[in-house]
Amino acid sequence: MITLVIYDISDDANRTRLSSHLKQYGLRRIQYSGFRGDLNANDRHVLAQEVQKYLSAETDSIYIIPLCSSCLKSISIASKKRSEFYEEEGVKIV
Repeated sequence: MITLVIYDISDDANRTRLSSHLKQYGLRRIQYSGFRGDLNANDRHVLAQEVQKYLSAETDSIYIIPLCSSCLKSISIASKKRSEFYEEEGVKIV
């Protein structure tokens, strides 16, 4: 299932390590603090446990959001740049 991971990590080193960790799962950066990729339920569960170590401040957060095919079809993206990550799913780029 397509999974969106977005985060707000205050510590630069933790943020960089988290980014590398997400890439090891095959996730691709879509925003500075956002990644997207195909993860099964087990991988999402394991990832949710693993990312805890990157949280250090009270305000830090990491969201792991699975997107069903129906959800993908209802996404609209406003962007000046081309977003090839979602074009194959029929996401509307406005």
